[in-house]
Amino acid sequence: MDLHEKYGLTKVINACGKMTALSGSIVLPEIAEEAAESLKHFFVLDELQAAAGRIIAESTGSESGCVTACTAAGITLSVAACITGNDLAKVWQLPDTESMPNRVLIQKGHCINFGHPITQSIRLAGAEAVEVGVINRTTKEELRHELAKGGVVAILHVESHHTVRYGWVALPEIVKLAHEFGVPVIVDGAAQDQRLKELIATGADLVLTSAHKFLCSTTGGIVAGRRELVDAVYLQNKGIGRPMKAGKEAIVGAMAALQFRNAQDMAAWTAEQDRKARMILARLEDIPGLALSLDADPNGCPFSRARLTPDPAVTGHTASSLETALKNGNPSVVSRAHHTDEGYLHLDAIELTDEEIAFACDQVRRILKSGDN
Repeated sequence: MDLHEKYGLTKVINACGKMTALSGSIVLPEIAEEAAESLKHFFVLDELQAAAGRIIAESTGSESGCVTACTAAGITLSVAACITGNDLAKVWQLPDTESMPNRVLIQKGHCINFGHPITQSIRLAGAEAVEVGVINRTTKEELRHELAKGGVVAILHVESHHTVRYGWVALPEIVKLAHEFGVPVIVDGAAQDQRLKELIATGADLVLTSAHKFLCSTTGGIVAGRRELVDAVYLQNKGIGRPMKAGKEAIVGAMAALQFRNAQDMAAWTAEQDRKARMILARLEDIPGLALSLDADPNGCPFSRARLTPDPAVTGHTASSLETALKNGNPSVVSRAHHTDEGYLHLDAIELTDEEIAFACDQVRRILKSGDN
């Protein structure tokens, strides 16, 4: 069945990567099979979540875990959990936090917009988002000052290339400082599932990631961390978390994805991504005015992306106009355009087949050689 044709949808060649706006990732067959099987049955959801918690713990080194609708939901529910603990009366009171501490600290350079402002994820729980420092500088002294004021229920730390990459306090130092004051640390690691064990090992109390990015599962969020706080996250399903609950296909998909990852040969996976990235460079290397290179993932995940830097004087295109021309084709080739204002874009090969790489590269060649918009 061609769903694009049936519903009149744009056909997409995804050279951008694991992006929510492009519906996450292609679900791997092994994971899709279990998720599809779940649709045929009923479950006691508390039992299903408990089973997921065991698998999350085994896979990450955490004490426990649960599955949420997505990472954004996980942020709000984690903040809520830090406010209420496992007190059901407080859960029912949210988002009204009257008489309850509700300050959540976040470094100013971490106040990103990943589809909506992350500070809104905090406020949805009824908490006050306290932005610490300035965009390109937050110090331990400033964080300590805010912690000493009292009323802080959590520090939210973002692990993402979208944050300011200098002048900030790194996660291990955040954990150490927060724990001096008995304050938990929540980590937004939406695209960092390949680093889950590393992030848990810092001592962070709750670490959140997406099931539908590099884990290649159905849409869902994974929460891993301290058992008491994970229980408090799950308890929010009786309160503000009710509209954010995960369905059986999300829970089973996340379980299957983590088990698949545990058995996966990551060295072979990296080698395959490197092969595809080099294939892009090889297919584009003779285009006049196009500089090519490989950029390692800025978050430390084990793969690279092909960087394309067109010289407008030679190619007739800037990075921005090349991105637009690729996107406006049919099928639409969606490149990774985070750096077009700096003069370059990326072709991310992770979600590309060899045939799609050939098509995308042919489109680049056609656009740059003809100067078409």
